[in-house]
Parts: sequence; C-alpha cells; structure tokens
Amino acid sequence: MKRVLLLLALISPALAWGAAGIPAFSSAPGPGGSTNYTFSIEALLLLTALSFLPALLLMMTSFTRIVIVLSLLRQAMGTMTAPPNQVIIGLSLFLTFFIMAPVFDKIYETAWVPYSENKINLVEAGNRAAGPLKSFMLKQTRQEDLALFIGLSKTPPLNTPEETPLKVLVPAYVISELKTAFQIGFIVFIPFLIIDMVVASVLMSMGMMMLSPVLISLPFKIMLFVMADGWNLLISSLVQTIQL
Repeated sequence: MKRVLLLLALISPALAWGAAGIPAFSSAPGPGGSTNYTFSIEALLLLTALSFLPALLLMMTSFTRIVIVLSLLRQAMGTMTAPPNQVIIGLSLFLTFFIMAPVFDKIYETAWVPYSENKINLVEAGNRAAGPLKSFMLKQTRQEDLALFIGLSKTPPLNTPEETPLKVLVPAYVISELKTAFQIGFIVFIPFLIIDMVVASVLMSMGMMMLSPVLISLPFKIMLFVMADGWNLLISSLVQTIQL
C-alpha cells in the first residue's frame, strides 16, 4: 500500500513536491515586533492535487471495468443491495491494486527510486512514471476509440502509439473500458435471464400470474451462482481479460 501511495504521488507534480518536503507556512518579522505568516504556493498546489487522485484512480486503471461488471452482476441476480456498494467498491479497489501491481512496481523502480535518490529531476520522473501507465492503457484501448480522439483533438500524425499524449489516450481508454465492461456484463446476464424466463413460464402455465417471478427466481439464481462457484469464475475471468 505504501508503494501505491508513492506512485500516485508521482503522477501529480504537486504530490511529488510534497514528497520532497514542503514548508506549509513561512514567517517573516514585521514592523513593531509583529510576525507575518504566508502560505506556501507549493503546499496549496499539493492540497489541490489531492482532489484529482480519485479521478486518476478511476480513469487510468482497471477500476472502471471491475466496478461496472460487479454492479451488473448484482442487477442480474436481482439482489438489489447485496453485496452493498461499500463491498463492491472495496473489492474493486483491491482487485485494481492486485491487477496494477506490476505496473506500479515498474513505476516505482524506474521513476520513484531514482527521483528519491536525486538521480533525476521531477520532470524526468513524471515522464518515466507515465510510460508504464501509457503502455498498460494502450493494450486495453481499441484502435477505433484511439483514432476517434486523435481526430477530435487534431493531433499531428504519430510515429508510434507510445507517442500518444495522455489527454488523448485517457478518454479513449475510458470508453474502451466501458464497452468491454458492458460486453462482459451482457454475458453475465444470460444465465440469470434464462432462469427468470423459465420461472415466469412455469408460473404462467400454472395460472399463478399474481405471484412475482422475481420472488421465486431469486433463490434459484443465488443457488446457481453459489454451486457454480460464481465468484471464483467471475473474478478469474475478469482478471484474465486485462492485458498486462
């Protein structure tokens, strides 16, 4: 967890400055024996950058895909609030750290360690930190989505995909993740939808139209998911869809 926090600090220049140590307040003697206090602009930038960390975590990692698939699974099962949102977000967060661990380790070794040893400056550390993230996002991004944002931004022709600027790559990566997540969610929905259809057909054939099919199908869907070891199958399949 300590490495993750350090790596997130590298993504934002303000946070990197904070890691090196920033005096938040400075004082200067004033007239009549008074003291004037000033707030450091670097510390202000550091506090401002903290608000961007959730967006960076959501938009530049596999968190979006995981949380959408888990939410669609809950809807498909019809359990509504089980598992609760806190569990889904927490599981998605730790799965994201698990999946992104090789990327974070590479950033830590190539960018943070040299910067902390004063072997490279802040700009070079930021460029090195962006490299592994770019490589990860490019593997998940569809060419059509990347071409769309390159055209919209009127970016000059690129020699290699690695030259794609983050302002173009991040939105292309996000919409690619959204499409992939909904495709996986559609597949997850199918077995539960079949159970709903079978239960509804049986109830109609028995003339029990006043009884809610959802109420009857819910135990069968839970039983199917548990007997098939659904969490194991879903998480393993979800992790395998992400290319590292």
